[in-house]
Amino acid sequence: MAIVDTNLNFVVIDVGSYGREGDSNVFKECAFGKQLYEGKLNIPEPVTLPNTSTNPQPYVFIGDEAFALHSNLLRPYPGRNLTDSRRVFNYRLSRARRTVECAFGVLANKWRVLHTAIQVEPDFTDDIIKACCILHNFVRKRDGINYEDSETHNLEDIEARGTGTRSHGVEVRDYFANYFMGPGAVDFQYDMI
Repeated sequence: MAIVDTNLNFVVIDVGSYGREGDSNVFKECAFGKQLYEGKLNIPEPVTLPNTSTNPQPYVFIGDEAFALHSNLLRPYPGRNLTDSRRVFNYRLSRARRTVECAFGVLANKWRVLHTAIQVEPDFTDDIIKACCILHNFVRKRDGINYEDSETHNLEDIEARGTGTRSHGVEVRDYFANYFMGPGAVDFQYDMI
């Protein structure tokens, strides 16, 4: 489980869960997930989005359909028969999620030990993965950002499929969906409708 910045650096990682555990459960049990859900992350106060002057929105993390909707964690709208604004939202969210997928691709291609099963004890495997993430960040900072890394990973489009913070999360997601159809629109998004 990882949080990645726009330069494909790992900001937070959680290593050691078994593959059979669902992402949602892993996230709920990891230190970062617990702090997010308990409101202990010191996330900055909501701000107005570019080209708007009212209705400040919270800073958000993005995830896929496996994650629970939260005021600071957005996930795609579920279903197939979506309105244009919901389809655009899912498309824009999937483009942002590609950053995380790309970071894992760059990591695996840089440290080829991650291309096969690692034949060591599980605890040592966790240490190898943590070391690879640290080295990944170190090399990216030392050598600068090489955007060719992201261009060489031809990722398929990610298909979107789904308490008080949850209901506020619905409002936040709806606001972003409307924002992407108005002041936050970009020309290329309409190619996906």
